[in-house]
Amino acid sequence: MSERESMPCDVVIVGGGVAGLSAAIRLKQINEELEVVVLEKGSEIGAHILSGAVVDPKALDELLPDWRDMDCPMAETPVTDNWHWVLSKNGKTSLPHAIMPPLMSNKGCYTGSLGNLTRWLGEQAEGLGVMVFPGFPAAAPIFDEDGRIGGVVTQDMGIAADGSQKADYQPGMEIQAKYTFFAEGARGNLTKVMKARFDLEADCQPQIYGLGVKELWDIDPEKHVPGRVIHTQGWPLTESDSWGGGFLYHQANGQVALGFVTALDYRNPWVSPYHEFQRWKHHPAIREYLEGGKRVSYGARAINEGGWQSVPKLTFPGGALIGCAAGFVNVPRIKGSHTAMKSGMLAAESAAAAIADGHEKTELADYDAAVRSSWIADELKKVQNAQPAVAKYGGDIGTALAGVDMWMRTLKIGLPISMGHHRDYTMTGRADLYPKIDYPKPDGEISFDKLTNVAYSYTNHAEDQPVHLQVGDLELQRESELEVYGGPSARYCPAGVYEWVIEEGQEPKFVINSQNCVHCKTCDIKDPNQNINWVTPEGGGGPNYPNM
Repeated sequence: MSERESMPCDVVIVGGGVAGLSAAIRLKQINEELEVVVLEKGSEIGAHILSGAVVDPKALDELLPDWRDMDCPMAETPVTDNWHWVLSKNGKTSLPHAIMPPLMSNKGCYTGSLGNLTRWLGEQAEGLGVMVFPGFPAAAPIFDEDGRIGGVVTQDMGIAADGSQKADYQPGMEIQAKYTFFAEGARGNLTKVMKARFDLEADCQPQIYGLGVKELWDIDPEKHVPGRVIHTQGWPLTESDSWGGGFLYHQANGQVALGFVTALDYRNPWVSPYHEFQRWKHHPAIREYLEGGKRVSYGARAINEGGWQSVPKLTFPGGALIGCAAGFVNVPRIKGSHTAMKSGMLAAESAAAAIADGHEKTELADYDAAVRSSWIADELKKVQNAQPAVAKYGGDIGTALAGVDMWMRTLKIGLPISMGHHRDYTMTGRADLYPKIDYPKPDGEISFDKLTNVAYSYTNHAEDQPVHLQVGDLELQRESELEVYGGPSARYCPAGVYEWVIEEGQEPKFVINSQNCVHCKTCDIKDPNQNINWVTPEGGGGPNYPNM
């Protein structure tokens, strides 16, 4: 039996995204002697990063003021052109930016690959002496005898599907730390543990989510306008009584990033966010950009949409939540990278000060306070009613009310109310109460089937390992998820992981194609009985997103 090795450090950061790497860089900027470890479950830094993205450089300017002159890939394409379209089935109406609140402007922002920005931040962190370990998921927290978080255990390697140890078995390592930051992104599995153990959501609204589905295309150079940013709302979700919107960003090297976000509080269990995206691409205003082009990459990821009222308590003895693990996305702006980075920087400043004072595993209450008095709070409070207004009153009336509220809050005359949320899974309705949706078949040129697209996410998992999508009660899954809700897992999953196999004379069989999983976390969020729990697979498994 191999013994578990241990490694002490000052701060361990779970997740190598922009929040975690910003925290690591700031820690080293404050005190280069600090031992900082970043654990990343992807095969490399950036492998699991997927976002639009249009990035507000506010936090990047604070972290690395000279980033534009440091070969940062995000500096390549500043935003030059903004459009916002309300789509009908065959037409569009442009909303003038003049009527939108100033905070909705993309002036001074940049569009590009968030994955490549993350890779660049990883290089900056390593250059400062941060120990960055890709392919090492954090599998479990370490608690001391007083119940304080004292680090994490990395995933065991070489476990067979039946739970036995294979010939190449290696036990995970204990990373013991004075402070532990959770930067796992939306719906992190260890973040869930921390929220439950320390009741971090006792005084906030529940977190809610959208599912973002994205493709990267090479398009006809004559159609490419570097820096053009297009957002859409309306069709096709108006046909399925759900809501969300699309984006199309003209980025570097003749490519466009396009995607679609569907709010996961939809009621009709026959909705398929993936197929809504494929249908949206056939709108004449979108299709004209894609005709003659070529899809080169695909992916999907859940996005926090709860806003300021869903930000939980951020600290607990020995640890903190940063970035999208806490939920700092500005939903109307479709931006969260800058707020995520800033939260990581504030947490780093708090932990560095505590360590300098000789403390460890204390509660970093000043970090929580710093976030709530920072420009993160100022920005998110202005838009806190936007998402729930649209969710409650629909795309037309809700958007108008959201716009009025944002203007009033910008002018500091907003109503002192904060609209609430319902957890996404509770909104799913019975299958017999809603019409089935007949989505068009993909044409193989503009639209594609799921499994073909998953191949363009370059997803890979070791086949002989325990299934990382844990179903608590298979009988409940059949009696409720299938028989009551119509088996929505086969539709909400954007990667073809779940399917119900029904053969004559046989009990329905719930098949989990876990090798397809792109780690979007939608099943963990939307399963109507919360009967599916997403946990980390073996290190390096999952998508390998290039330029996403």
